[in-house]
Order: sequence, then C-alpha cells, then structure tokens
Amino acid sequence: MSTAAKAWQRKGTVVLGAVAAAVLAFATTTRTWLDVTLPEAAVQTPQVAVPGSDAATSVTAFALVALAAALAASIAGRIARAVIAVVLLLAGAGVIVASWVIIRDPAQGAAGAIGEATGVSGGAGIEVHMTVMPWLALAAGVLILLSAVWLAVAGRGWKASRRYSTAAAHTDGEPIDDIDSWDRLSRGEDPTGR
Repeated sequence: MSTAAKAWQRKGTVVLGAVAAAVLAFATTTRTWLDVTLPEAAVQTPQVAVPGSDAATSVTAFALVALAAALAASIAGRIARAVIAVVLLLAGAGVIVASWVIIRDPAQGAAGAIGEATGVSGGAGIEVHMTVMPWLALAAGVLILLSAVWLAVAGRGWKASRRYSTAAAHTDGEPIDDIDSWDRLSRGEDPTGR
C-alpha cells in the first residue's frame, strides 16, 4: 500500500478527527441555540437567548464523553479501542438525538428559560426562533458517529505502543522504567546484581 493510502489509517489522524468532531459538538453548546421573544407586558427583558448548554444539556455531556474517548484511543490497546469505538458510537448517537429533539420542538428546549423569565413554562405571545447551532450539533454528532467507525476500521492495523507492551518491556533484559524495576524486585530478582 502507498503512503498516501495509509495516511487515513494513522493513529494521529484518526484521533485528531474524533477530537475535532467532539470539540465541534461541545463548541455549539456555548452558542445561542434559541432566541425567545416574550410578551413585553409580561417581563422587563422581552428577548432571551438560550445557549445549547441550557437547551440540550445532554449534548454537552455526550461531547465531553466523546472527547475523552477520542483521547483515550491514542494509548489504548486493541480491545480497549473496540470499546472506545462503541463509546464514540453511543456518544455520537446521543448528540444526534438530543439535537434532533430541539430541532423538532424548539419550544421544549426554551421551556426552562421561559419559566425563569416569566414564572410559567408557557403562555400566549411567546415566539421561539431556532439558530443554526442545533443543526451544526447534529452534524457534529454524525461526525462523532463516523469517527467511531473510522477508529474501528483503522485501529485494527495499529501496533501496540512499546511503552505499554509487556513483551517489549523485557526483551533486552533491562527494565524500561521504575515500574519494571519494581516488578523484577517483586519476582525476587536483584536489580543491582548481574
């Protein structure tokens, strides 16, 4: 296989792609998802901006789970990568579903902000306008989901890191780090003697 053909399989490329998708999902939650216009007679401030972290709190949580999983993939072994791919898949699906709930019914996402502003969760004359952010979050969820598949496919060819491989730790007889020295001492070997 050519180097260009293998570039999409590189660990750094896959991890960076998954991290970027998770950061995009998280970033959308810091922006305004819903603009609410309340009846001027009911409140002092008739305009309320609802950020994604309030409209769909679970998107924030799923994005953070995806970010942690993507970073863990960089040091994980073969079995752990399979588990991480499943976690990414579920996190992506969670972002998609939570975003779709707001896209389908923006008033539901604005109910908490409306309740804080007016004292009641609904009422006549309330207008809720959705920004592009829920759609962007949904797209980020799809990217997280795709990164899970990408990790599962590309991760099969990754070699285990020498540092975390027990076979590699003892190939030359010398301990790699203090933990290996401690393990040798635990087995009854004298680390100072030859």
